[in-house]
Amino acid sequence: MTDVRLATHPSEFTGLSPAALRERFLVEGLFAPGEVRFCLSHHDRLLIGGAVPAGRELELTPPPEVRAQRLCDRREVGVVCLDGNGTVTADGTEFPVTAEDIVYVGQGTERLAVAGDAVFYLVSAPAHRALPTTLIPRDKAETIEIGDAGRASRRTLRKYVHADGAASCELALGITTLEPGSVWNTMPCHTHDRRTEVYLYFGLPAEERVLHICGRPSETRSIVVADRQAVINPPWSVHFGAGTAPYRFVWSTAGENLAYDDMDPVATADLS
Repeated sequence: MTDVRLATHPSEFTGLSPAALRERFLVEGLFAPGEVRFCLSHHDRLLIGGAVPAGRELELTPPPEVRAQRLCDRREVGVVCLDGNGTVTADGTEFPVTAEDIVYVGQGTERLAVAGDAVFYLVSAPAHRALPTTLIPRDKAETIEIGDAGRASRRTLRKYVHADGAASCELALGITTLEPGSVWNTMPCHTHDRRTEVYLYFGLPAEERVLHICGRPSETRSIVVADRQAVINPPWSVHFGAGTAPYRFVWSTAGENLAYDDMDPVATADLS
């Protein structure tokens, strides 16, 4: 059965217990050998998932909650190779992938499968038109250096699916890597009322954690996140964090605007 998360109003947020906060926003257990697992958020109908072929092929079929015959009947999908080597097959075309390569799969694709010894993270949003299925290797993604080493926030951001990269209907997708000595991500922080964002943290040692901050700027809360766990961030929520060890995260958004810089900045001094 698919893990389904209903939309949360910000007025509910501050009244949630720590356990309820995790139940609403933290996604655990996506990755299991030989399985495909999904979590569906009603915020912008973002669907995230994990697929671990464990050396064989896994076909990516839709969960019952989207009421479709095929995953891409009304959706587009970003297939992220987190680790290992494998293939993504879309309607008979094979795309070989390795760590941090991404395949954008367009709406209308009839058969989608993954194979190999790779670990795959899946992000899917509703789509209204067919766009080309595209492999974006890690070294071909638009890469920018952001943040400040003096404030422990230096990071490398790679944009794969975005307005000036691989075309999509409403999905934007990329990977951020914290540089040595830096711990803070997405600082200074922001909200973006036009789109929901999900962070999938990975590359974190098993015994380490990321403290993820979320909520309205004036009423923030924290969620402790382990490796290969995701956090759903509604449009009204900030989303930033700090780790106890080096880490990376896949960021993905869906909503009305693909522009990466469509953000509403929040001054650090205004957080509480």
